[in-house]
Amino acid sequence: MQSAYTGRFAPSPSGPLHFGSLVAAVGSYLQARARQGRWLVRMEDLDPPREMPGAADDILRTLEAFGLHWDGEVIYQSQRHHLYQAQIDAWLASGEAYYCRCSRKAIKEAGGFYPGTCRTAHHSAQDSAVRLKVESAVTGFEDLRHGWIPIPEALAQEDFIIRRRDGLYAYNLAVVLDDIAQGVTEVVRGADLIEPTGRQIGLYRQLGQPAVQYLHLPLAVTENGNKLSKQNHAPAISQHQPGPLLCQAMTFLGMSPPAVLQTAKPHEILGWGIAHWDVANLPPTTAITLNLAS
Repeated sequence: MQSAYTGRFAPSPSGPLHFGSLVAAVGSYLQARARQGRWLVRMEDLDPPREMPGAADDILRTLEAFGLHWDGEVIYQSQRHHLYQAQIDAWLASGEAYYCRCSRKAIKEAGGFYPGTCRTAHHSAQDSAVRLKVESAVTGFEDLRHGWIPIPEALAQEDFIIRRRDGLYAYNLAVVLDDIAQGVTEVVRGADLIEPTGRQIGLYRQLGQPAVQYLHLPLAVTENGNKLSKQNHAPAISQHQPGPLLCQAMTFLGMSPPAVLQTAKPHEILGWGIAHWDVANLPPTTAITLNLAS
């Protein structure tokens, strides 16, 4: 019998896991297991030019080394393009989506938000992106830790891209279709993904599906304010000493693991984490500075 709770961790294989992605993995894992729920892993390999050969396998081996064992099979978005295209075709046929040829420069000159220029232009598919018409703007959402998060009106009302001009599928579309298909009930992820949440909720509405709940974890940033990311050359975490890093991730998430856990096995550390996990203990801020030299 499938659990009522299903969470997931969905990394991009653009490089090995770093500390920021470990925090997201641990937070989503603890939230799922504390609720006796399922925890899935999905590879969001939508952007081949940014992917690193072998990174997907390295991520999975790292998760296993840290005791973060997932349920079911790993889903790869690169194998689901036909499903994304089928939904786009349906929206194009119904008039809910349209082709757009506006450049980033033109949008910037129009004030920074797309003003609907191509809604009635009837462009062909050639050299065009696909935008979804936003008829019912999502102006805010409830986060399980941060409460009500408003979305700027101009952003909320913007028709957004669901397939890029280069033919790559947009993250917002793929993630919502996949979460629906996998029965995900709650999304636990880093605070850097707060901004697109409104668009994702809008996609649930467009699809006639109930939106998931959202919990955005504090974001690890460097001393100069940049988030830890593969693009910013965040160092990869080692698979060989998972204990101290697991404890550090839990501390980052507002927990107080006892020092003895530093040398414990990953499943023992995670077992303690599950027993002591409480969303109310998460730091109230969305970004926390991390000193990489320490």
